Amino acid sequence: METHETLPQIISVDDHAVEPPEVWQDRLPAKYRDTGPRIVRAPLKEMTFVGGKFAPKMGAPGDDGPLADWWVYEDLHRPLTRLDTAVGYSRDEIRLEGITYEQMRPGSFSVPERLADMDVNHVQSALCFPTFPRFCGQTFTEAKDRELGLLGVRAYNDWMVEEWCGPQSRGRLIPLTLVPLWDPELAAAEVRRNAARGVRAVCFSEIPPHLGLPSIHTDHWDPFLRACDETGTVIAMHIGSSSKMPSTSADAPPAVGSTITFANCCFSMVDWLMSGTFDRFPNLRIMYAEGQIGWIPYILERADTVWEENRAWGGVADKVLRPPSELFTDHVHGCFFDDASGLRNLDAIGVGNVLYETDYPHSDSTWPRSRQVAEEQMGHLPGEVVERLVRGNAIELLGLTGEGLWGVSAPVS
Repeated sequence: METHETLPQIISVDDHAVEPPEVWQDRLPAKYRDTGPRIVRAPLKEMTFVGGKFAPKMGAPGDDGPLADWWVYEDLHRPLTRLDTAVGYSRDEIRLEGITYEQMRPGSFSVPERLADMDVNHVQSALCFPTFPRFCGQTFTEAKDRELGLLGVRAYNDWMVEEWCGPQSRGRLIPLTLVPLWDPELAAAEVRRNAARGVRAVCFSEIPPHLGLPSIHTDHWDPFLRACDETGTVIAMHIGSSSKMPSTSADAPPAVGSTITFANCCFSMVDWLMSGTFDRFPNLRIMYAEGQIGWIPYILERADTVWEENRAWGGVADKVLRPPSELFTDHVHGCFFDDASGLRNLDAIGVGNVLYETDYPHSDSTWPRSRQVAEEQMGHLPGEVVERLVRGNAIELLGLTGEGLWGVSAPVS
């Protein structure tokens, strides 16, 4: 690439939306408004993040401590944090602290400001993961009241489709929905409900057993998987979607886990490749958000060796009918935002299996330099390959228009 102007506009497959305070209050039945998710401003007494565990303590009115906006839902008290929305702050200013909506960049929760921040970053369209529900809706999965939990999932999806990705986004925001993970039949119904209005991606856990749910080696998930297979709905798994970030010990500093965030994606991908799922659901496609891609070539090499040499005693001879690397090519997408090592080994991964992301507004985000980062790391690649990585593969996977938009053909200003 010779100049900055040669980089096509980016389609980011991993950004994040911070839900506005009224998402559930505006959509839940009246009887649930006092128990459903709602925002309360209160002091933050203490907050730690050690060994992959996040532990905040909410103070009472009048207590000492900085004020934060808290999501309150059943027994859960979860503050908004600087890590939820760190863009616009220098790296040295980003700390684990509670914040209010006024202390975050408005593009975190407001569509017009989000589009403006996308313009600054050379981003045309973006797929956004949740914040309060967590990356695959664990907040509702852990709740006691299943009826309210299901209503909470549906309310989020309605907000995502009708408001966040509604007309004011002009097709530039791409919907990503949740399912009630505690019931695969209800999950299938929610996939189909949203697919009928054009949604092509759904959140799921990278390692369901970490959430107390069955693994994908069982047939438990078949109704959900069948719905995704039949509707062309991509299963999107974000790091942290098993509520257990990788770490080495309870006293390991967060920097340890931050370095190995890809590890659960690695474990998860091997699970899927050795599960027989892709042979049973041949149209299924999955993607790993924020997992980066540099680790993929060796895992595919090792998986093929195990499949070839050890499948008889390894328990996969009768269900994994092709080499795992072939299954990967047809079914799996890795997502990255800063991975020069992976791009040097792109041939071993596959040009068609890689997607680009910016991670706005998180602390790892390359905003507002995503364009420059892409050009620096992809400068050795042919222009047609760069186009596929930064937008072409996403257009195909997510069923976008040829212009890279969701659900509309209106031009982007």
